[in-house]
Amino acid sequence: MNEYDSNRISDLFKANGYLESSDSQDISCYILNTCHIREKATEKVYSDIGRLKKNYRNKNKPFVFITGCVAQAENEEMIRREPYIDAVIGPQSYQNIPNILSSLNNKTKKFNLTDFEVIDKFDKLNSLKNSDTNVSAFVTIQEGCDKFCNFCVVPYTRGSEYSRSPEEILKEVDHLILNGAKEITLLGQNVNAYSYKKKTNFSDLILKVCKNKKLKRIRYTTSHPKDMTDDLINCYKHEKKLMPIIHLPVQSGSDTVLKNMNRKHSRQEYLDIIARLKRINPEISFSSDFIVGYPGESEKDFDDTISLIKKVNFINSFSFIYSPRPGTPASRMEMPDIKIQKKRLIILQNLLEKIQIKKNYDKIKKVEEVLVENRLKNQTQYFGRTRDLTPVILNNINDDDIGNIIKVRIDKCDKKSLFGRKYSKKREVAA
Repeated sequence: MNEYDSNRISDLFKANGYLESSDSQDISCYILNTCHIREKATEKVYSDIGRLKKNYRNKNKPFVFITGCVAQAENEEMIRREPYIDAVIGPQSYQNIPNILSSLNNKTKKFNLTDFEVIDKFDKLNSLKNSDTNVSAFVTIQEGCDKFCNFCVVPYTRGSEYSRSPEEILKEVDHLILNGAKEITLLGQNVNAYSYKKKTNFSDLILKVCKNKKLKRIRYTTSHPKDMTDDLINCYKHEKKLMPIIHLPVQSGSDTVLKNMNRKHSRQEYLDIIARLKRINPEISFSSDFIVGYPGESEKDFDDTISLIKKVNFINSFSFIYSPRPGTPASRMEMPDIKIQKKRLIILQNLLEKIQIKKNYDKIKKVEEVLVENRLKNQTQYFGRTRDLTPVILNNINDDDIGNIIKVRIDKCDKKSLFGRKYSKKREVAA
């Protein structure tokens, strides 16, 4: 979602006469879009600003904007601690950037825009064209979270759940497709919690988006197990454009830890969802998120997580050592031993990697449907993704294949990617 926000922030600046620059020595405004999920995110902001101050020691100071979740969480404290910052702008307030830009001549004024006016945000952004013209593009449909997991800062930085109107979403999707997008990923903190005025739910929206004849693929992220409804599950039975890969964070395989996290689902409920989806469509693969070393996690709790991973066989996952986020209930709990945390993380990541490598090896000599996204920079090879989102490096194709779904014979793989060439049945028979 940060990538999407960064794109829209860039659009706002361009609409006000600014151009992007890769030359750090020649900028008039510096924007740092932040995420508060990972540890020490705030300190990284100050570190980046320190480097900027060094670069501009003998030059005119650029205007410095801090946007995103760190800005929301720290807001006034950031301006107090670092006077070099001109504005802190929360994720629900960046639509007001034009107002700030018109006031930049007043170099003594500081801006703190961290209100939760999400409705105002989307109203103002509707007139702004999404400049993301990649073959694979992103559309935010929902923001905020009402789940209040004890470890998570998102409800405090993004606010409560809010869903955009289907008309606004479809208009943005149409614009992206008109400009070359073939695949759309619907974004939200709890994307499958989408509900517009109790008239349009998430499955309704998916079916509406899929009606666009020029759209080839649709995905979504990030989903919550609590919102995997029957009608959403049934979408995988009939809608061919909906890709058979679901990012479904579980965080832990232990009921004790899940309860302490306030996840609002049990281990068995999660596994039941997996089973129901597999019955609907055996092709479906899953990725997930895992927090290792959560406060109170015992050896048995960790073993339960390992057993769940083996049971589901996740195609890809993100795993982290627990780190306290300021203001969350878990931050007041006793921190576990860091040595134990690191040991468990290594075990868990080794298992996830082993599963991923096996899944990649199983694809060798098979033919996969790949959406070609682009040509690799300064190379003759191309990049695409399979239906289950696995990256593929492609040979023997050309620019005419970009934006098309082609059949690819997989020749080899590494830990993360597949390598293949355009499949020709005639050539295979001849060989």
